[in-house]
Amino acid sequence: MLDVSGFELTHEEIDILDHPLVGGLILFSRNYHDQKQLFDLVRHIRSVTRNDVIIATDHEGGRVQRFRQGFSDIPAMGSINRQTNENIQQSGYLCEQFGWLMAAELLAFDIDISFAPVLDIQGVSEVIGDRSFHQQPQIIVQLASDFIKGMHRAGMSATGKHFPGHGNVLEDSHVAMPIDKRSREDIFNLDMAIFKSIHQQGLLDAVMPAHVIYPEVDDLPAGFSETWIKQILRQELDFDGVVFSDDLSMQGAVQMGNIVERAELAITAGCDMVLVCNDPMGAVKVIDGLPSGMSLHKISIDRIKRLKKTSSLDFSNLKKTSEYQIASKVLDQFYAN
Repeated sequence: MLDVSGFELTHEEIDILDHPLVGGLILFSRNYHDQKQLFDLVRHIRSVTRNDVIIATDHEGGRVQRFRQGFSDIPAMGSINRQTNENIQQSGYLCEQFGWLMAAELLAFDIDISFAPVLDIQGVSEVIGDRSFHQQPQIIVQLASDFIKGMHRAGMSATGKHFPGHGNVLEDSHVAMPIDKRSREDIFNLDMAIFKSIHQQGLLDAVMPAHVIYPEVDDLPAGFSETWIKQILRQELDFDGVVFSDDLSMQGAVQMGNIVERAELAITAGCDMVLVCNDPMGAVKVIDGLPSGMSLHKISIDRIKRLKKTSSLDFSNLKKTSEYQIASKVLDQFYAN
């Protein structure tokens, strides 16, 4: 999965998107000017890609929402339970409505997935902060489950991040290599228990591991670790969804070698799809430098295909539905309060 530079595709990007190893594209704020431009960009991407790519974005709500003007202003997940004075039933209803609204709007523009929800604990991590639903694992499980149910009702798959948990390290893996020195027991009983519980409900379609080292479990960051992905996630948790690497150009991945070596390590560890963002030359190096056939495992392709959207309403018709009007009214009332 790679990205593009602006509001329209360049000739070079069109050539790159036709490469047989390109299976996805992620959109950022720099790719959004207005709704017509976004519609045209996505349609152009679909027309030039060799594969039926997954188109993704980060649209969690709060400070992580790539498209603003014309889209609903989804609140930070950490603000919802505070707003209801810890009324868990009311908070769950809001999460379900906002999960549906976020997903339905993106699907109307032929975007398959938002990398959401964040399942990290609201702990010492500033880069997570109010992106997390709560400080307590059991409340995160309840609210995130409701949010995912809303996404699923709209027709969008859910990606839980950042496995097994990024909330209890201070460093930001975008710019540093975080190390979580807690015991294996703490990590499994607190952070990872959230992923396990939501997965056991059959709600997790995909997972994104953290660029964090948990030395009490393995010396490698989770996204490059066969212990975390193949042994713990696949075997112990029996997870058969998609595993996305986090962005391989982040500082938390740099120590694993050059960009091609990072991609190889992540795929070997068990990732189905690797992300190379904000580094166009790096993306070219990866798709040209990976060993032939390395990322074409049929099982990974089949998993990724399951993430494709199942909704087809365009935005103008979406806004006419009773579900949209209800969710929008709930959102307006949330901010009015």
